[in-house]
Amino acid sequence: MNEERKIEVEEIDEAVKPPKARVNPRRHGEGDQPQAGGGAAPSLTNTFERKRDYLAGFLAQKPEEPAPVEPGGDLYEAVIEALKEIYDPEIPVNIYDLGLIYDVEITPENHAMVKMTLTTPHCPVAESMPGEIELRVGAVPGVGHAEVELVWDPPWDPQKMSDEAKLELGML
Repeated sequence: MNEERKIEVEEIDEAVKPPKARVNPRRHGEGDQPQAGGGAAPSLTNTFERKRDYLAGFLAQKPEEPAPVEPGGDLYEAVIEALKEIYDPEIPVNIYDLGLIYDVEITPENHAMVKMTLTTPHCPVAESMPGEIELRVGAVPGVGHAEVELVWDPPWDPQKMSDEAKLELGML
């Protein structure tokens, strides 16, 4: 216990690289281990041949990317994200989670068509909201033209809100 421990430091210019491992394929019978009865027991590498990789074709396949105009496509998702940045001025929830957006379509020409409603026909932003949505959606990179259709049927009701919006407003 009273031994004094010393740490020695050796300075080197370069670390020695370890030798590369080489694997030589063996033929049946080579490298067999001797058995107690005098015969040779085959090694594990000789008894188990590599099985054909049945997943090779599956793993080589590339996943199909959704088209940009379909729900789940990059352009569609970018339009949805742009809509989630627009808030109702009277309610602290974005218009997408509020349930005001009924439909978003992206045409093959990358034009965005948004079908929406408002909480009431007498909403104070009835004149300005569709124009703001057209500007924001039209500003999404890749969107050629944005068009907003304001509809009143079906009428909006609180059941159209997402759970996040209901939670934010204390309705859950």
